[in-house]
Amino acid sequence: MFYKLFMPIAFIPHGHCYLWNPGLVWLNILSDSCIAIAYYSIPLVLCYFVRKRQDLPFPGIFLLFGTFIVACGTTHVMEIWTLWHPIYWVSGLLKALTAIISLYTAITLVPLVPLALALPSPESLKKINLELEQEINERKKIEEALRIVSQQEREKATQLEITLEELTRTQSVLIHNEKMVGLGQLVAGVAHEINNPVSFIYGNVAHAQIYAQSLLELIKLYQQYYPNPVAEIQQKRDGIELDFIAEDFSRLLISMTAGARRISQIVFSLRNFSRLGEDTLKKVNIHEGIDSALLILHHRLQQHETREIQVITNYGDLPLIECYPSQLNQVFMNILNNAIDALAEIHTKEIELDGAIKVIQPIIEISTCIKKYNEKSQNMEEQDYAVINIADNGCGIKPSIQQKVFDPFFTTKSPGKGTGLGLSISYQIVVNQHKGKLWCHSETHLGTTFVIELPITSSSPH
Repeated sequence: MFYKLFMPIAFIPHGHCYLWNPGLVWLNILSDSCIAIAYYSIPLVLCYFVRKRQDLPFPGIFLLFGTFIVACGTTHVMEIWTLWHPIYWVSGLLKALTAIISLYTAITLVPLVPLALALPSPESLKKINLELEQEINERKKIEEALRIVSQQEREKATQLEITLEELTRTQSVLIHNEKMVGLGQLVAGVAHEINNPVSFIYGNVAHAQIYAQSLLELIKLYQQYYPNPVAEIQQKRDGIELDFIAEDFSRLLISMTAGARRISQIVFSLRNFSRLGEDTLKKVNIHEGIDSALLILHHRLQQHETREIQVITNYGDLPLIECYPSQLNQVFMNILNNAIDALAEIHTKEIELDGAIKVIQPIIEISTCIKKYNEKSQNMEEQDYAVINIADNGCGIKPSIQQKVFDPFFTTKSPGKGTGLGLSISYQIVVNQHKGKLWCHSETHLGTTFVIELPITSSSPH
């Protein structure tokens, strides 16, 4: 069979039909060659296109087109071959195969035509893409607007939270200040009421001492000129222990004088401390404010569980400071109260020295001095500051919370023993009201030092 196909008998080459006319032969050869080359090139391009565009609809039809085009090209190659080799059976079978592939392709193509017609045209796709792009841009604009609105709402919420916190802090400060003003008015009234009778007592003690001395001298004269009084007088004299009275009465008056002087000092300190209603700048001696606070806290300094707290003052030569006296008194009171509380937290404090355990005396040390800052400004090149150091050798402040001690409502004290506003208010008074500085440095178990720096001449508006 294959022998009959490839070894033709009784057939003549196709070139005899052209009478081997060179022009006609070469015309067919060149035409069939060009057609074959074109047919072989087209499937290669189709395969490359299908491979690159895997999203193409109906990729199978492109492969079928490529197959029958290759078959068609092969028939033209066979036409060239049969010019010299009459294998017409092979040529016919090849044409039959090409016909089958072509028919199958045509049959497959018919139902695909409606589907292909339903595909959107490039113009419609371009229009759809443009609409999608516009919609995407609109959505991006909406998303950006929503993001901006969301960011603004978050900022408003944050600002509202800050405002509420400031309002809460301001309300607490106002309530605290109102209480302090009321307390100051009460203290001023009580001090005034106490001061009048104390002044009366203190002023009359000297007269009482003169009168008593005169009476005692008179009694002494009676005893000198009448050494043997009647029995009733002698009995009364022995009963009241006249000799002891004569000896102790002067000491009693001295004690009364010291007590009245002490009350006068306390009243002066209370009146000095209670000037909370004053809102004008004054030049004052801040040492008097510190001493007033110490005098008011004298009972707390003596209430330490192990021993009395020792107060050491080392005052420098300070000029009068232009300030709000009552506010600074409040600062001194707050810091000293905290120092006493810190010392009260440790019942005993012991250190090992040369192998022996030594109990440390609780101490509050207060020192003042002048410090110069070189501040470049339009009004002045150099500003003098009064520096007040208030140190204690208490338990100290942990490093993790040292930055929080001036925050409103922050306290390490147990509930009911502190509002957390004392140091916050003190910071506002020193920094905001007096344009000064307030900070602390502390070491755990060694103690804490609060440093207050105040300009000698206030830059606050009068």
